[in-house]
Amino acid sequence: MPLARPQPLAPDAASRLAAELRIVGVLLFTLFTSLSAQVAVPMPPFGVPQTLQTLAVVLAALCLGPRLGVASMVLYFIMGAVGAGVFADGTAGIRVILGQTGGYLLGFIACQPVITAIARRTRSPLALNLALASLAGHAVIFALGVPWLYAVRNTDPATAVTIREALFGGFVVFIPGTIIKTALAVLIGLYIVPRKPR
Repeated sequence: MPLARPQPLAPDAASRLAAELRIVGVLLFTLFTSLSAQVAVPMPPFGVPQTLQTLAVVLAALCLGPRLGVASMVLYFIMGAVGAGVFADGTAGIRVILGQTGGYLLGFIACQPVITAIARRTRSPLALNLALASLAGHAVIFALGVPWLYAVRNTDPATAVTIREALFGGFVVFIPGTIIKTALAVLIGLYIVPRKPR
């Protein structure tokens, strides 16, 4: 007796399954970002931590797309704001957001559409798109993070810095790590991002 063929899902069931998978994806990347924040090395001179977070942020955009990527990062941001220890080194709360790293956290959200738009271009090789997307995403994060760092440190004369010092401590010291994480994002992205048709 021949085996019965599996029946295709009804449209409503297929839609529900797709919605559930999207929710799972958002939650997984929120978790991934939270876990990657715990691998933190304070960088001189200001102690802003070098983490694996931005790798998770880039991969969220590549895997989820702009809207769900934003949703994942907003959820991460909210969890940290209400007290879950998901920020670097298990920290949490509004104090962290208003502190010297708050701009970087906002950058995690803002960079999602930028990364996705560049990664989905069809006129360039996929590896080049992924590298440019990762670098552009990091650029957005630094573009928000460095001015925020500068502004926060200059609210107190005891911690005041120049723009040059803020650029060095908030950006330059992170360049090697950014290059490494971009390389990892490209290697992983080559397996998870659909290749453009020939």
